[in-house]
Amino acid sequence: MEKQGRVVVDKVGGRSRVTRCFSKYPLKFIIPRKVGSSETDAVWVYNLTYGGGIVSVYKSVGSKCCEQVLEARIGSDALLAVIPDPVTCFSTARYSQKQVFRVASNSSLVIVDWITSGRHESGEKWDFDLYKSANHIFIEDDEPLFLDMVHLERGSISSIAERMQDYQVIAMVVLLGPRIKHIQNLVQENVKRMMAEQLHIPSTASGRQLKPNSDNRFTKPSFIASSSVFGSKGIGVVVRIAATTTESVYEFLQHQLAGLEPLLGVSPYH
Repeated sequence: MEKQGRVVVDKVGGRSRVTRCFSKYPLKFIIPRKVGSSETDAVWVYNLTYGGGIVSVYKSVGSKCCEQVLEARIGSDALLAVIPDPVTCFSTARYSQKQVFRVASNSSLVIVDWITSGRHESGEKWDFDLYKSANHIFIEDDEPLFLDMVHLERGSISSIAERMQDYQVIAMVVLLGPRIKHIQNLVQENVKRMMAEQLHIPSTASGRQLKPNSDNRFTKPSFIASSSVFGSKGIGVVVRIAATTTESVYEFLQHQLAGLEPLLGVSPYH
C-alpha cells in the first residue's frame, strides 16, 4: 500500500508555523502545539504509521521490497533535524529507504539514520533478507554534496549475522551547516577521545607497547565510532557507529546531540 504525505513549514509573523499538512493512510503526522520552551522557535512533526510499522517490513512477500522515500527542502538559514528511533526489521523482511535533502548554502541539517539487528526477544539477529538506506544531500538544488548508501543483504555464502559478528547496531549521524557548527566541533573532539580510550594499547613500565599474544589478547571494542568532514571548507561532519547494544547508541546520541536543545526546545533522545 502506497502512503503519501507532505508538510510545509514557513515563517508567519516571525515564528515557524505549519502552513500545509497532508497525509494519506496508513501514514499520519502528529504536530504538537508546544514542545519545550515557548521561547524556542521550532516545529516538531511525528511521522507515524498505523499498526506500529510498515506492514511489508514484517514479512516479505516473494521478491517484493517495502520502500519508503523522504524528500525535504531546507530553506535559507533554516534547520531540519531528522532524529528517529532505529529501524528494526523482522525476520525475512526486505526494506529500502531513500532520503533526499536539498539545502541552501547556509541551511543546517541533522540526520540520524540507524538500524538494529532485530527483535532479540524473538531470537532474531540480522535475520532479515535485505536492508538498504540511501541519504543524498544536494546543495543549491542539484549539486551533490553528500551521497551515502548502506546495503545489507543475505548472501548465499555468508549471512548478515556472520559478517556483522557481535555488533547489533549500525548508525550514521550527519551534522551540516552554520547553526550547529559548535556541535560539529564538540562531536569530533568527543569521538576522537572516546576511540583513543577504547583502542588504547597497553604498554610496559618502560613505555614500550606490548604486542598481542596468547596471554595478552586485545578485546574487540563494544562501541566503535569515526568522524570525518565533507563539503567545501568542511561544512559537514559525518559520524559512523557500530555497537553491540542499542542502549550505548542511545546514550551516545543523548550526549552528543544535547546541544540541540536551545534550537529544538528539548534535548533529543531523552
